[in-house]
Amino acid sequence: MITVSDLALAFGTRSLFKHVNIKFTPGNCYGVIGANGSGKSTFLKILSGEIEHDSGSIHITPGERMAVLQQDHFAFNSYTVMQTVIMGYESLYKIMVERDTLYAKEDFTEEDGIRAAELENDFADMGGWEAEAEASTLLDGLGIPVAFHEKLMSDIEDNMKVRVLLAQALFGNPDILLLDEPTNHLDLESINWLEEFLFNFQNTVIVVSHDRHFLNRVTTHIVDIDFGKIQLFVGNYDFWYMASQLANKQKKDDKKKREDKISELKEFIQRFSSNASKARQATSRKKLIDKLTIDDIKPSSRRFPYVNFKPERECGRVILDVKNLTKVIDGVKVLDDFSITIQPDEKIAFVGNNHLAKTTFFQIIAGEMEPDAGSFEWGVTITREYFPKDNASYFENDYSITDWLRQYSVEKDDTYIRSFLGRMLFSGDEALKSCRVLSGGEKVRCMLSKLMLSGANALIFDEPTNHLDLESITALNNGLIEFPGVLFMASHDHQFVDSIANRIIEFTPGGVIDRLIRFDEYLVDPEITALRDTLYHGHSSLTI
Repeated sequence: MITVSDLALAFGTRSLFKHVNIKFTPGNCYGVIGANGSGKSTFLKILSGEIEHDSGSIHITPGERMAVLQQDHFAFNSYTVMQTVIMGYESLYKIMVERDTLYAKEDFTEEDGIRAAELENDFADMGGWEAEAEASTLLDGLGIPVAFHEKLMSDIEDNMKVRVLLAQALFGNPDILLLDEPTNHLDLESINWLEEFLFNFQNTVIVVSHDRHFLNRVTTHIVDIDFGKIQLFVGNYDFWYMASQLANKQKKDDKKKREDKISELKEFIQRFSSNASKARQATSRKKLIDKLTIDDIKPSSRRFPYVNFKPERECGRVILDVKNLTKVIDGVKVLDDFSITIQPDEKIAFVGNNHLAKTTFFQIIAGEMEPDAGSFEWGVTITREYFPKDNASYFENDYSITDWLRQYSVEKDDTYIRSFLGRMLFSGDEALKSCRVLSGGEKVRCMLSKLMLSGANALIFDEPTNHLDLESITALNNGLIEFPGVLFMASHDHQFVDSIANRIIEFTPGGVIDRLIRFDEYLVDPEITALRDTLYHGHSSLTI
């Protein structure tokens, strides 16, 4: 158990945390959320002892072992994959090294024998005999084949190193587990495996993640970092979001009687508890929702941008006809005789490991790249807008945000532009910042503003959730659900894809799979699974 009392930390004149009091107990998984720059990763580093806090105290139950997901992918390059995983249990690994060193001595003394016997007892008590088997199970679950287990970390790819370091954190059943963005670089099978592992994990987990599907599957509590305060809420991310929005709405409605508010909140709690049970979520398993009182649901001061795409005209019957597109890049055939026809009201998610194929296709239909062969034709009623994965070229100027957006607006009035930017959380002097100093998340919000002003009825999004905080992801997600036009998108956000797309197109090493189906249904359909296994034979599995 971790108890945080009156914690405070400041960087210069900026107070990051103040008067933080929170307790993390065994059997629960705490999802840490907050806007970009709010201090989520810093908070985990304080808990692990990597960063010193200014005042207050952190108490960990004596004898409990803490494991942390390491972020330095090159720190273990001189060790094998197996050694790196076992190093997650530091005291066990030290015993293994000392034990092996003793047995390797040519002049093995009686004193060495006594010490070896002590080490053998400790080794057995710590589960040393099962260590390699446990490590292999973790590596296998995270998609690291047995053939790589004895390789040096320096000899494997970076995306594999991330998985090995995750296995290292999970190894040895730590009492407290700190995970910062653990789903990064994992494929869907590995994420599902990790969700199941954490679902059944009986000790304390504290995790930072921008993956809402992951947070909803594993968390029992939400730790909200907001304007220097850290508040604890029972439930997963969806429950926190819906409850805080409802509380905010009721806070603004002074005419509503308190009795009505209580009735509505009780109905909400009951409805969510029922849904959680059906979804087999951790919140249901811990039966925490049932313990909620009305006072536990508080409004949040977190601000959500306003994302709403309104087409200037409806789509006609002809949307897009693609015939035999082929494109070779650096000697590799990225698109090979690819053909599709898009119908009205379709929202298509492009998935698969071949991210270059998705980006190349988007660039071609957006008019930014020429195909080597084949053709495509948009319908006469269609106006398209493209959100590229790399938006750097749009911001290579010294415009203020206001002047930058004015380029793309029919209405040039300063009041209109500033009002629009205010809804995208660029209020006051924020709207006068230079484009050259914008963060990744701020640039994405600018690009979304550009697309909203376009009035396009066909939108192409290539990884739009990169750099966004959870609030902006949620707002964009809701905006695209409501969008009445045609959508093309690629995203690694599971919930984003499943809640928006009604057609899935997957680029596989053996060909293309195209189905009118929601994403979660696509993943469990037995016919599609069998086809995917055939097309992926000898290659890695599905990512999005």
